Amino acid sequence: MKEKLDLHCQLIIGQYREALPVLEAMKKAVLARLREALQSSGLCVTAIEARVKTEQSLVGKLALKGGKYAALSDITDLVGARIITFYTDDVDRIASMAEKLFDIDWNNSVDKRKLHQLDSFGYNSLHYICRLPGYDYRFELQLRTTLQHAWAAANHDTGYKSGVEIPREYMRRMNRLAGMLEMVDDEFSCIRTELTDYRRRVQNLVQNGKLDDVSLDGDTFRSYLQAGPFDPLNRRIAAINQAEIQDAPLTQYLPVLKALKCNTLGDVHRLVKQYEEDAYLLARHQLGNTDLDIISSAIGLQNICIVCILSTGGGKIGLERLFDALNGESPQNAALAELTCRQAANLPFMNK
Repeated sequence: MKEKLDLHCQLIIGQYREALPVLEAMKKAVLARLREALQSSGLCVTAIEARVKTEQSLVGKLALKGGKYAALSDITDLVGARIITFYTDDVDRIASMAEKLFDIDWNNSVDKRKLHQLDSFGYNSLHYICRLPGYDYRFELQLRTTLQHAWAAANHDTGYKSGVEIPREYMRRMNRLAGMLEMVDDEFSCIRTELTDYRRRVQNLVQNGKLDDVSLDGDTFRSYLQAGPFDPLNRRIAAINQAEIQDAPLTQYLPVLKALKCNTLGDVHRLVKQYEEDAYLLARHQLGNTDLDIISSAIGLQNICIVCILSTGGGKIGLERLFDALNGESPQNAALAELTCRQAANLPFMNK
């Protein structure tokens, strides 16, 4: 294609070859800045990538509109960077971050999301033309979502945007699909926002002690655990042998608590208050004649569940189900259930 270029464009190609080491260095510097900023912000993205325009691509660009450019520095996408996000609202967050990192050429930047064309979903990227201090050349930063990126890649592969006319029926189907994907993109962001609001409401209810207003689920149980509701019981149990308490996850108790008819955090709180003293007595009976000096932070909740099951007539079978739920199904759980029943046999709660 070189012979198709006029002398002016050939001179620009010569400038490009001389500038290539600088462009490569700029690409690395841009990537480093973006990665550092994203890591500091805590934002999670699908991908972050950058490239230097190849000579072949530049030749093609100049062959089409080389007259636009007086010099190589007039071309704004010699270096291109792209960040792909999970959510549409993260595009704006990263855009704000980019505005602090780079000098933005607002006259040449474009927010294609505002075009609102029927077939533009995959091309709804935010395109910033940026300048990195210390470099003479500008670069392009594209921000788009994962679904927008997938759509753009698929369109490129099918030739949808190649300028070749395709049958109207396929156009109609592609446009319908674009609308569906745009709705999915927006829904993902809406769901995340609503879940964040829900978690805040739950935290406020937990902090204010309105536990009966909070349904028991994974999110609410984690919020409840942050308050350390089993810590006092665990400390009492640890004091039996002056033992160290080792942290252990408690989220696996969620299905157990649901099986014990706990539907709200208020139900869990009442379960704890009802059975914590007997749970302590059981632990004292289990540990009193041992020299065990490390215990799990799950012991308090586990013993509460054990006492509840035995107090309500669940017996050995009920304990087997408990241990199956916590440890996975195993023949050893039957033996553990039998041992636990013997340990609890003469405790006051078994004779009420």
